[in-house]
Amino acid sequence: MSADNKREHFGSRLAVILAMAGSAIGLGNIWRFPYMVGEHGGAAFIIVYAVATLLISLPVFIAEVVIGRRSHTNARDAFARLSHQHPFWRRVGYLSIVIPLLIVSYYSVIGGWSVEYFFKACGFSFTKMAPDAASSVFGGFVSSTWAPVLTHLLFLAASLGVVAGGVRAGIEKFSKLTLPLLFVLIVAIMVYSVTLPGEGAGVRYLLHPDWSELTPRTFAYAMGQSFFSLSLGMGAIITYGSYVSDHENILFTSAGTAVSDLLFAILAGFAVMPAVFAAGIEPSAGPGLIFQSVPFVFSKMGADVPVLSALMAIFFFVAIIVAAMTSCISLGEVLVSFLMERFGLTRVRSCLAIFLFCGALGVLCSLSFGPLSGVKVAGMTLFDIFDWLCSNVLLLVMALLAVVFTGFFLSRREVHDEFTSRGRYAFNDRVFPLVWFLIKWVAPVAVVIIFFTNFIL
Repeated sequence: MSADNKREHFGSRLAVILAMAGSAIGLGNIWRFPYMVGEHGGAAFIIVYAVATLLISLPVFIAEVVIGRRSHTNARDAFARLSHQHPFWRRVGYLSIVIPLLIVSYYSVIGGWSVEYFFKACGFSFTKMAPDAASSVFGGFVSSTWAPVLTHLLFLAASLGVVAGGVRAGIEKFSKLTLPLLFVLIVAIMVYSVTLPGEGAGVRYLLHPDWSELTPRTFAYAMGQSFFSLSLGMGAIITYGSYVSDHENILFTSAGTAVSDLLFAILAGFAVMPAVFAAGIEPSAGPGLIFQSVPFVFSKMGADVPVLSALMAIFFFVAIIVAAMTSCISLGEVLVSFLMERFGLTRVRSCLAIFLFCGALGVLCSLSFGPLSGVKVAGMTLFDIFDWLCSNVLLLVMALLAVVFTGFFLSRREVHDEFTSRGRYAFNDRVFPLVWFLIKWVAPVAVVIIFFTNFIL
């Protein structure tokens, strides 16, 4: 039996979509998207974000799936195998390992914040405190030493525990159980959020674009957010693509993932932003936005219906944890796949190695809000550096390399074979010229322009 046949595969088309959508739908939508909207012009940012997702990020997504399925190996070795061990592309592959290492390290810190807030919700903390106090709890927690470190390690261990279960028994089952729950919960909190006193300003902020807020930097950050949200340039989509069977419809699964991610991000915006304005919090409050605004919602609700408030708080932070885990799991799988296939480690040992390395880096990121807050480079803490470097530099570089590799190193016939599943899907064949044009010419130019915009403006 060949090595390719020994590799695990997702069990069905639904499993592929849910797993990839689970990788995409995560804290990038609930945590990062609302505060990026708040910092960059509200509705105008959302429109740019939607256009960028469909015209640029989706072709990049397809390119990464093609690389993964064509190679049937881990993200690092995919470039080496398809390039026939070309020295440059062999080195490029290592970047797809470095990026998830960095992201998992600080992403799990945010996941740990969610765990802490879940514990607070279970203790009915938000229903017992005044709304003004609820929005100020966040700063006290993240600036402490041990509590955020412990929750970070707990979250990381739970995520890697799912990865240790394997592709079908771990990742696939987790995605099937949790992704539908995420949509139900985010819609529920959105419905309540838009009924709060003072929510009107938040809704208008999301629906009425202020075109004067649009700048070249807005486009750059919208693209960076789109890449971050869809897990592009992280090696995750290449890795998941390697688990997709040869007869699966790449266009259907890729478009389904992108549209699901876009819809969830908009729902998250409507769940969080009205609460932000109702609480009187600045929309540009930054990474702590949902941890300041959402507790206000539950404390406000607790004055009228305490039981409902407590339940909603518990369910919401369960959703946050699950969203964070789906993304962390996909990044963990990138690293586990590499360690298993490159060094022959078992899944469990690979997960343990990742836990030790990313756990240690994450501790430093967590402490950068407290004891290490004075340690800065160019005015940024270690957490800020990891977030900025990954979102605005490394993801763009890796995504650019992926589309250049697909558009210029792989032949048109090779990409066509993967995109159409060797002629199985007639519609894919008809739209292939457009997709090929977007991958080869539009996406690379857009990524280069956005990359330099981050540094010039």
